[in-house]
Amino acid sequence: MFEIFEDEAKKKNLALHYTINVEHEHILTDTTKVKEIFVNILGNAIKYTPPGGSVIMSVEELPCNEPGYIIVRNRVSDTGIGMSEDYLTEIFEAFTREQNTTKSKIAGTGLGMSIVKKYVDLLGGTIEVESELGKGSTFTVTLKHKIADESYYVKKHLEESGISREILKDRSILLVEDNDLNAEIAAVILERAGLKVERVEDGLQCISRITEMPAGTYDIILMDIQMPKMDGYKATQTIRNLSDQEKACIPIIAMTANAFEEDKRAAIAAGMNGHIAKPIQVDKLLSILAEMIRQQEN
Repeated sequence: MFEIFEDEAKKKNLALHYTINVEHEHILTDTTKVKEIFVNILGNAIKYTPPGGSVIMSVEELPCNEPGYIIVRNRVSDTGIGMSEDYLTEIFEAFTREQNTTKSKIAGTGLGMSIVKKYVDLLGGTIEVESELGKGSTFTVTLKHKIADESYYVKKHLEESGISREILKDRSILLVEDNDLNAEIAAVILERAGLKVERVEDGLQCISRITEMPAGTYDIILMDIQMPKMDGYKATQTIRNLSDQEKACIPIIAMTANAFEEDKRAAIAAGMNGHIAKPIQVDKLLSILAEMIRQQEN
């Protein structure tokens, strides 16, 4: 959502920053209402901050005494024109607008903040405002969210993309990843989708595993690129040159640190069948795997 405002901020020469400090990245919430809240708050912050100013958003998870839930504090601060103490008492009433904004010839409907307050109330949260004329404003929105585990997202992505669980169920993936945390995340996503996962830590281990195991042991290789001992490109080239053609033709998907076109081209040039950028997006990964399996079956 933050990306929506990046172009507008650049046009006004505003510094736009955000920080996220949360333990639980997956939550269940009313996405439409939450987006509307922060589109209004961030939109106003950019609108009412003069060129050369800054807008900062922070998202922080707080402890919650209700099991299965988290509290998230969202804070948007700007160095804009600010608001008077009198106006702060009526900011959330419909059809109100600070006189200072009219003098500055800044357009606005005056409805945005009343909608924000309504949605925050409906979500059972709180909103606080601190502001000073000529110095800027800070809006703090605190909301409670239900924690969603990764299995919810895997199921949701499978349903939305039309991917049948049957096409992925019990397929074997060889995961080649040297980073323990990245490997754990990928394994959870894959196993929740019904796939079987084995992991090795570098290109040499990958070649050794493919060479030792019978052809057909693995359906697909998920290959990290930057690894010690042997990188993903070299490992792929070595596999493609194996004398056993069934092993040599196993589908290999590259996992890279970004989605630049040159990385995609390098993966294809090395003999890989596909590419996905990290951090892994569940829907994209499962879609690519399903397509690879379909191609093998046809």
